[in-house]
Amino acid sequence: MNNNLKIRDIPEEERPIEKLLLNGPEALNNAELLAVILRTGTKGENVISLSTRLLSDFEGLNGLLNTGLSDIKKIKGIKNIKASQILAMGELFRRFNSLRVIKNNERISSPKDVANLLINEMCNLKQEILKLIMLDTKNNILGVKDVFKGSLNTSIVHPREIFNEALKKSSSSIIICHNHPSGDPTPSKEDINITLRIKECSKIIGIDLLDHIIVGNEKFISLKEKGII
Repeated sequence: MNNNLKIRDIPEEERPIEKLLLNGPEALNNAELLAVILRTGTKGENVISLSTRLLSDFEGLNGLLNTGLSDIKKIKGIKNIKASQILAMGELFRRFNSLRVIKNNERISSPKDVANLLINEMCNLKQEILKLIMLDTKNNILGVKDVFKGSLNTSIVHPREIFNEALKKSSSSIIICHNHPSGDPTPSKEDINITLRIKECSKIIGIDLLDHIIVGNEKFISLKEKGII
């Protein structure tokens, strides 16, 4: 397709919005779906070409949805409005994943269950996020909540924040999960210290810490399986 070709000059049945209305969203590829959200292109480049370039620059939809504002705005033609649309789309995707988990009331029976639920969401994040998974007596998920963002260390990860959330849900047990943006899920000394600190608090409060899962680049490590807790 000619990048300079305006959307109105493209045959109507090939325009993203018209194609969606005629055939349904499943008929559109990722670039066309992104074009529907962005609505307009930039000077000298139509929205389909812009969307295709964005997906290429970020190595696919997953990379684009997990990028930050500064990286998006480095792309030629992307200013505040389009950057905001992309960031909002990524945040909605992450929130939907969490809501899906809660709605389905899925049961956790192994570290792999946790990884399957969260690895796609967390493996390409640019900063560390610590998630709290709250469980009932049968290990059904009561809720999933982000409790910390940024580099994790014992001076900022306060067990009271974790257990306050767990108490609100009347949790019987919890699992914590965080990501390593480097892609290597090997636990650091700080990761181990945080885990042991939370485990000690869990014994006092009576809400058991079942595991700490660390997510890397499509890989994960269970500190329980490693014998750390």
